[in-house]
Amino acid sequence: MARESSNSDLQILLDSIKSSDVVESRVQLLAKLRESDLPEKTHLASIVESLTTFWEDFTCLDASQCMLNKAILQVAAKYVDSDLSGCLVQFLALGTKASTWCGKHLKMTLMSSADSQEEEHCDCFFQLLLDFLSLSAAIVMALTRYPFLTDNDSTIIVERFVSEQLNLTKDVVSETKRINNYGSEILKVAQMVIDAVMRLCKEYSLAVNWDSRDARPAKNEDSMDHKEANIRNHVINIIKSTTEKLCEMGILAANDGGNLVTILNLSWKGVVTLLQLGKGMLTETVSVQDIIVTLISLVSEPLRCAAMAWSSSLEETVSVVEARRTFLPVKFYLINAVKISSLYPCQAYLVYKEITQCAMVISAFRIFLSFEKLLNTASEVFSELLEKTSMDLLTSLLNSAEVKQEHKFELLDWLFTDECYSNSILGDSSRYCHISSIIETFSLSGKSMPQERLLLIGRVLMFHTLLRYSVGLEEDVQNILTKKLGWFLDVLVDDRVYSSILDMQIPVPYGSGKTIELVLQPMFPAFLNSIKTFMIVVSSSNGWMELEAFLLENLFHPHFLCWEIIMELWCFLLRHAETDMVNDTIDKFYSLMRLLASPESVLIPASPLRKIARTICLFLTNGTPSIVDRVYSAVVCDSSVICVALLLEGFPLNSLMDNIRSDAKQKIVTDYFNFIVSPSDKLLTACSSGIFGVPVFTLSASLQSQQVSISDVGMKSLNFLVTIIRNFRNPADQLMKEHYHKLLSETLGIVSNIKHLYKSDEMEEVILELQNLFISGPAASDPLLYQCKPYLALFMGGLGEMEMSESDDCVKSSAVWELYHMLFREQHWALVHLAIAAFGYFAARTSCNQLWRFVPQNAALSYDLLSGNEATEERFMSELKAFLEKERALLTITPSFEQLELLVKEGLVLKEMVQKISNKAMEREEIDADIQSNKRRKLPDAISKGVELLQSGMKVISDGISQWQQNQFEFSEHDDKFLTHIYQLKDVIARIIGLAGNC
Repeated sequence: MARESSNSDLQILLDSIKSSDVVESRVQLLAKLRESDLPEKTHLASIVESLTTFWEDFTCLDASQCMLNKAILQVAAKYVDSDLSGCLVQFLALGTKASTWCGKHLKMTLMSSADSQEEEHCDCFFQLLLDFLSLSAAIVMALTRYPFLTDNDSTIIVERFVSEQLNLTKDVVSETKRINNYGSEILKVAQMVIDAVMRLCKEYSLAVNWDSRDARPAKNEDSMDHKEANIRNHVINIIKSTTEKLCEMGILAANDGGNLVTILNLSWKGVVTLLQLGKGMLTETVSVQDIIVTLISLVSEPLRCAAMAWSSSLEETVSVVEARRTFLPVKFYLINAVKISSLYPCQAYLVYKEITQCAMVISAFRIFLSFEKLLNTASEVFSELLEKTSMDLLTSLLNSAEVKQEHKFELLDWLFTDECYSNSILGDSSRYCHISSIIETFSLSGKSMPQERLLLIGRVLMFHTLLRYSVGLEEDVQNILTKKLGWFLDVLVDDRVYSSILDMQIPVPYGSGKTIELVLQPMFPAFLNSIKTFMIVVSSSNGWMELEAFLLENLFHPHFLCWEIIMELWCFLLRHAETDMVNDTIDKFYSLMRLLASPESVLIPASPLRKIARTICLFLTNGTPSIVDRVYSAVVCDSSVICVALLLEGFPLNSLMDNIRSDAKQKIVTDYFNFIVSPSDKLLTACSSGIFGVPVFTLSASLQSQQVSISDVGMKSLNFLVTIIRNFRNPADQLMKEHYHKLLSETLGIVSNIKHLYKSDEMEEVILELQNLFISGPAASDPLLYQCKPYLALFMGGLGEMEMSESDDCVKSSAVWELYHMLFREQHWALVHLAIAAFGYFAARTSCNQLWRFVPQNAALSYDLLSGNEATEERFMSELKAFLEKERALLTITPSFEQLELLVKEGLVLKEMVQKISNKAMEREEIDADIQSNKRRKLPDAISKGVELLQSGMKVISDGISQWQQNQFEFSEHDDKFLTHIYQLKDVIARIIGLAGNC
């Protein structure tokens, strides 16, 4: 009877509330309802339904009506923790109606004016909002305690309720700053709502049999239980709605500037958690690729802002604290993107271009940071936080078993080909990361490098980073990267790339274990180390054969930097390989050298024979003494041509065993002395017999590599030098002249390495002969002498060891002055460097005080760089000072800004000259293209030289025939046939010369 009386009393209260038109009265009656005992389960549904009808949906914010809704929430809050199994739908209806009302009036309240009366109403509303969000979280938690509502109407109500709660929560998050006094409290309760919805999604997901047959929604539903299908669809809809709202809240929090860190963490971590539910069944309803692209855009924005701030007004070093504050959010977004890509690699592949562009932005930003000294600290923090994570974003696709191998090929081909960004940057990317605009932001500063250069070097840096972390890549991806090593060399030859790689520094890890730290290192050795790491990684995989083929194919790479890389990789391989592999490799190269060996190619530095010899010498320099002994023994027993080629390329004699080394060095010196003391007629015989002057060349090379020293040569070398100079002036023929020119150069190099010769009395004769040869004699204008001037500069540098008179009457001093004057007038940049270097060495050692005598008024460095005229001594001294400072700066690790400016200035002038030459060459090619229908190949050097010899020989024969015809008046039949054949030969040679000239 007591329970029936209680239910009767509650019904009376409800009827009284319904019949009352006065808001204050309704509030009082609701207070009594809240204080009364809990109703029976059967009556609770009708009470909650009545509460929904009591809710005032007034259009204007009124304090009394606001109090009415607040009282309704208090009654509902009392009932929410009781048994709701019979009234869940009614509670959801109440929550949906209240959330819609709160959302509408939140906007109205924030738009209203802030007078005192309105402010009172605002406080009332915000308190009500606080109460409702608490009730909303409680209702959501109540849903987790009961089974699914499986009928269609109920599932629609649940889905709408969850959606409305999330909509309101998002509105609250977006307007937190404008909610005075209550902002922090309301935000905390909003987080409770998010946590509750996340809990609901997890509980619902656990209750679904995701592994059942035909489990995907909306497919083959006839084959499974209709109720189970509805439940699955219902859960997927809730998870989808929650995921989308959390993404929106995550974007709002990200754009708030750090004031909503808790919401930021909660939302994006919630997105990742939700996507882990359902065992991949969400892909047909949730756009995973859009979520990834959203995170990528959030990655780019902080970098763009930082670049803009640091490019425009950077006056002091960016601190570690500021750098971490900038880059930690970027890492957070990247980590979440990596997690989602790892969960759904096939969906991530759909936006692989956006993912690779994101990695590109990060690489380009690293270059941007490395370009400015004040950003060095930021660069280290950036590398520590983002380098590995950005690679994880790529490897989430590359290492996935779900992504097909051809798709991985496509990704890396798109990333590491010349055309990979040409269409993407210029195309429509409104929903994606605008990489071009971001890179452009990096280039705002006048000192920053251009956008195209940043992109290019950024791609190379990405490749470097992939190689560094290649140990974590699957074998098929490693094989693809091996094939991309050729692309790396192709890009490296671009002047914008290799110049930066040689100059710029990046942070790289140093040490091992817990002692690893980041240190700044030039990019070139860093790249070399990454390729070496990759070599170790693929050494036991199928990619090794591809890597070995790459090393062999690029053995003769024409670009100096690429060749250095290939040689360093070969040496690295042979330093750490097993002895059998080293011997086998060197044997193969030696066999190739034997095939290429010929006397004609020994003295040509660019010949294949010399290149192979250079390679073998590099290998041996990094090998063990036993391997060097083995090769030397084979060479001595095999071929003098191969031996000469190896000695000219710096064969490591010092690595030989003691007894073999002594004999080898003694042989070089003995052969040299035997050659230079030979009579002139024997020199002519040696010249016509094949390799001419080999002992001189081998000794010169050995002296330059400091493997051989000569303590007692007497005057033989100086006498030989004088002989060579005189023979060059009066050669028997052009071929002899060319041989003497080579001997002259090498002998000057030998003398420059033997300093005590400069103090001998015979040195004056050498100097006078050189003066006559290069300046006053008839051969001074010979083009071959121009090629000797670098060696003359070396010789002139050693004159500081010689005692000299500064009198105008001294013939020797005058000759030295004139020789220096000649060198200083040379305008070729290489000769300018050599002349100044030689003069610097001379000036540091000579006893002469009147150094101005050695410098002519019209020295090349005294001319204005731009106009090319108006030579002045002041300009020469200024340029000389700058040159010497630049030479000294080459020994320092970090060049000064002024030195870099000077190098840039010279580089621009050089680039302009090259461009002019290029333009002229292009014009010439266009003219030739009009004349020639087919493109002809340039003839090999050997053929061109042979044609020249034919032409010279024909001229000698013609002169001889003219003399013969003048001295002989009658000719026999035999003589006529001979002349006929000669004239036919002359016509044939003329045609050959014409064809060669057109090639």
